Amino acid sequence: MWKLNVPKPVKLIIGILAANNKCLNTAVDVLIDNFGKTDFVSDIWPFDKTDYYKNQTGPRILRQFISMERLIDPGKLAKIKLKTNKLEQKLAKMLVLPLPRPVNMDPGLIEPSKLILATTKNYSHRIYIGKSIYAEVTLIFDKGRWRPLEHTYPDYRQQCYFDFFEKARTRLLQQLKLSRAV
Repeated sequence: MWKLNVPKPVKLIIGILAANNKCLNTAVDVLIDNFGKTDFVSDIWPFDKTDYYKNQTGPRILRQFISMERLIDPGKLAKIKLKTNKLEQKLAKMLVLPLPRPVNMDPGLIEPSKLILATTKNYSHRIYIGKSIYAEVTLIFDKGRWRPLEHTYPDYRQQCYFDFFEKARTRLLQQLKLSRAV
């Protein structure tokens, strides 16, 4: 009989796209209320590598990432994506803007060797993980740095993102080391 290995816990990160600072701050507060304390919050950057969300989120979209303090089971990613989708719908009603999606929240996981994002859209490089959700490896950590893949979104190729993910990855490694010491 084969021995199954229990996956190690991972770092939950959530990428937020928002129509303005108020939407962004409200989204961060709602995410903390639902997923617990953050250990890192990124700077705010313009989301300007694509116009894909312009009709949903507005012409000058802001980007921010948060990294949650508590480590999670990687098998919960689909459930978390469904929850963030519901939170987006709740915020759309609460923020009362003439935009269908003033906030977009994309959860992902950081493992020591990769960044995985959840999505509702299937494509050739995505794997179905249940509950109508797919996952993709968006970045790999190799030879001491983050590396994009052929399908990596243009904004996820920026050094400022790599720097934030590196902080979250380093914290993950510290937490994993501490959990083995206990």
